[in-house]
Amino acid sequence: MTWLSRLLLLASLLLLAACAAEEYQDIKEWMRESSADMKGNVPPLPELKAFPVVAYDGSTLVDPFSGNKVVPERSMAAGGKTPDFDRPKEPLEAYPLESLKLAGIILPGVGNTKTAYALIRSNDGLSYVVVGSHLGQNFGVVTAITASDVKIKETVKDPTGQTADWVDRPVSLYLEGAKK
Repeated sequence: MTWLSRLLLLASLLLLAACAAEEYQDIKEWMRESSADMKGNVPPLPELKAFPVVAYDGSTLVDPFSGNKVVPERSMAAGGKTPDFDRPKEPLEAYPLESLKLAGIILPGVGNTKTAYALIRSNDGLSYVVVGSHLGQNFGVVTAITASDVKIKETVKDPTGQTADWVDRPVSLYLEGAKK
């Protein structure tokens, strides 16, 4: 380092020190006076209460997250009909009716067909149904198969909630592009 660069460095340090010495002196004095009578007071943490240990064995209880365990309530309504809870379930009864799509229809008289068939698309692929087949999760049964739709009768609890009776509700699955 040359003597000129040392001189410039020394001059800049002196100017910097001179600027910092007197600036904001009144604020620093006020802060010292204000904090003189302040004392930190942090209360101690409350003592933790020990809770008793309770043994829990849920292995004998019904799994609340298993959809297979959910069974509709079996109540005999006064004068009402109830679905057949003991009937073996068909594969398409595992799906909500809204998730099933009508993919095609085969009517009698086509080839050697004497029965109307409807092709239903589910998440597992295509399945066929005939009149009397069950599908959907509301005890739905196929009542008719026409050229454009499949008519279904669902048996549901009274939607008004005024009684505990089971009522029939007609619904249909339509071919895509068919008029409803």
